[in-house]
Amino acid sequence: MSIFDNVEALAERIPNGALVAMPPEYSWVSTAMVRALIARQARDLHLLCVPIGGLAVDMLVGAGCVATLEAAAVSLGEAGLAPRFTDAVQTGAIRMKDSTCPAIHAGLQAGEKGVPFMPLGGLIGSDIEANHPDWTVVDDPLGDGNGPITLIRAIRPDFALFHCPKADREGNVWIGKRRELMTMAHAAKQTVVTVEEVADTDFLADDTLAAGTLPNLYLSGVAEAKGGAWPLALPGCYEADRAEIADYARQAKTPEGFRAYLDRLAAAQHPDAAE
Repeated sequence: MSIFDNVEALAERIPNGALVAMPPEYSWVSTAMVRALIARQARDLHLLCVPIGGLAVDMLVGAGCVATLEAAAVSLGEAGLAPRFTDAVQTGAIRMKDSTCPAIHAGLQAGEKGVPFMPLGGLIGSDIEANHPDWTVVDDPLGDGNGPITLIRAIRPDFALFHCPKADREGNVWIGKRRELMTMAHAAKQTVVTVEEVADTDFLADDTLAAGTLPNLYLSGVAEAKGGAWPLALPGCYEADRAEIADYARQAKTPEGFRAYLDRLAAAQHPDAAE
C-alpha cells in the first residue's frame, strides 16, 4: 500500500475525538489539512499545540471541530488576538488546558521514549501546576535533597499533523532543523504530512539530507499540497501572507464574518504561495 494519498483522504483517516498534535506557526503548519478537516466537519478533536497555536488552531475552533485544547498560548501574533479561540474560551465552547512550552515538550519526549513521565522543574507552586491533576509532584526520588519535582505524564497523540517542503519517492520527508517535528512523529501513533513537492530521489541515501529527514517508518500518509501552509509561512520556502492573515483577523471577530471567510476560502483558488 502506497504511503502517498491526497489531502482529503488523509483528513478522512483522522476520526472524531482524536488527540491531534500541531506545530507552532513559526514551524511548519499544514493549513491544507486544517481546511480538509473543516470541510469534512471533523468534531470533538482534542488539539495539542506544540507548544503554541495561531490561525490554523483558531480556524478549527471556529468551525466547531475542537472539544479540548492544550497550549501554552494561542494568538495571531502581530494580527492580534485569535478571535474564535477567545470567544470559545469565554463562552465555554471548548475546554482549555493551560500548559507551558517546557511541559508540552517534556510530555512528548516521554511519549517518544516510551516512558510514563518526564521530570520537570520550575512549575511547582504555579497556577498551571495546581490546575493539572494529571501531573504529580514528588520529592527527589534519588534522595539527593534537590527538593520536589513535577512528573509530566507522557503525551502520545493519536495523530501528528504538519507540512514540509518536500518528500522523496520512498515517502521520507525532509524536516531540516525543525526537530520538534521529529519528536511529534516519534511520540504520535500516526503522522500525516503534506508537502510542497515529491522529489524523485531517496533523501536517506544523501549524507547531506539524511540528518534532516524523517524516515517513512514514522509516517502513515503523505500528500502533495503546493502552498499547503498558506497563508502562513513555510520558512525557507515562502513568507506569510500578512494581508490575508490581517483580513482573517478582521472577519473572524464575529461568527458570521468567520463563516463568510470560510465560504470565500472554499470558493476561491488561493494564489500560488511559492511564487
